[in-house]
Amino acid sequence: MTASVELRSGKSHRDENFPVASWLIAARHRPAILAFYEFVRVADDIADHPSLRAGDKLVRLERLEQSLLGGNEEEPDGVALRDILTRRKLSFQHARDLLRAFRQDVTQHRYRGWSDLVDYCAYSAMPVGRFVLDVHGEARSTWPASDALCAALQIINHLQDCADDYRALGRVYLPLDDLASHGLGVEALAGARASPALRACIGELAQRTERLLAQSRPLPRLVTDTRLALEISVIQALAARQLARLKERDPLGERVRLSKAEMAAFTVGTVGHALWRRLFRVTDSRHRYQTP
Repeated sequence: MTASVELRSGKSHRDENFPVASWLIAARHRPAILAFYEFVRVADDIADHPSLRAGDKLVRLERLEQSLLGGNEEEPDGVALRDILTRRKLSFQHARDLLRAFRQDVTQHRYRGWSDLVDYCAYSAMPVGRFVLDVHGEARSTWPASDALCAALQIINHLQDCADDYRALGRVYLPLDDLASHGLGVEALAGARASPALRACIGELAQRTERLLAQSRPLPRLVTDTRLALEISVIQALAARQLARLKERDPLGERVRLSKAEMAAFTVGTVGHALWRRLFRVTDSRHRYQTP
């Protein structure tokens, strides 16, 4: 069996909807985050591979996990992540939790309700934010806000990609109960354009996701690393804009994703505003506690 890196889709961290170890992140932290990304990317490409059988996917995911844990040297991305986690004394659990989600992608293609989808995000998305926080040495008290943000980002991706997921992989992440409440079945995702009922369903799911995003709002203030706080602020701004797009546009027939130029413009504008707010907060805090 060849190494799973041979199955890579060609997608890189620069192709994601949201920044991954951008220039905002301190250089000393980027190698760990990028090694984690490459590990997750190869696992994702295994789970999504169009011609591999389900059993073969599960075998490869198990082999990838064993390479992470030291059971073999056969998967370069697992070995590379193992080395950097060991060197930096970081937990292996976040990567293992994500592998659980990829195994679930292989075996489960439907979600009954919203709570089932959020439970899936607990393994498919939340470990990513927790890992980045761990890399920066942030307190675990930041995890709940990070979990809400990561779940929101994951669901945004599912809403944007709902047609492709169904057509290419047979997966439906839109909760079946929500589709049924609008008189729809999963076949509604096969059309060239979304029906008014499907647009309404996606709009309601986008509104729920906005509430998750709102729960993440304190996160930039909670983290101690200023560069990480700026990155989080950018991601939150991009998420809000993409949710607005999902309520304005048809993800089956129109482009919903932001272009790289739009993402760059949002990044520049958000960084300036977020940096001003953070500096003002620090200055205000110092003045507030000065002895008269």
